[in-house]
Amino acid sequence: MDRKPPLESELVQEFVGVAHTDLNRVKELLEREPALVNACWDWGGGDFETALGAAAHMGAKDIANYLLEHGARLDIFAAAMLGKLEIVKAALKEYPNAKDVLGPHDIPLITHAEQGGDDAKEVLEYLKSL
Repeated sequence: MDRKPPLESELVQEFVGVAHTDLNRVKELLEREPALVNACWDWGGGDFETALGAAAHMGAKDIANYLLEHGARLDIFAAAMLGKLEIVKAALKEYPNAKDVLGPHDIPLITHAEQGGDDAKEVLEYLKSL
């Protein structure tokens, strides 16, 4: 299998950084380099974050949905923020300790659900009940 060269680190850092708040720039960069969709940045000390992870803890549903529509790998943190109760329940049924796993920047799962606002109200209630 022929491997492509690694993505430019500055590009990955910018992509993950803008995915916190800037949908237009996310679109521009993803159009330029589609492989960014699942790129991961290490902010230091093993604090790894993808663009989807950035959008998830910021409650940026528009960015999260755009990334998912373009091949981002759904994780429990994004599912919680987006209000995907059945996905969160299924994951926690199989891996109950996942409720205590920290996301990027050591942000807890429940905080991701809080960032989802009204769309994630049921997820938030479920997580509080655990």
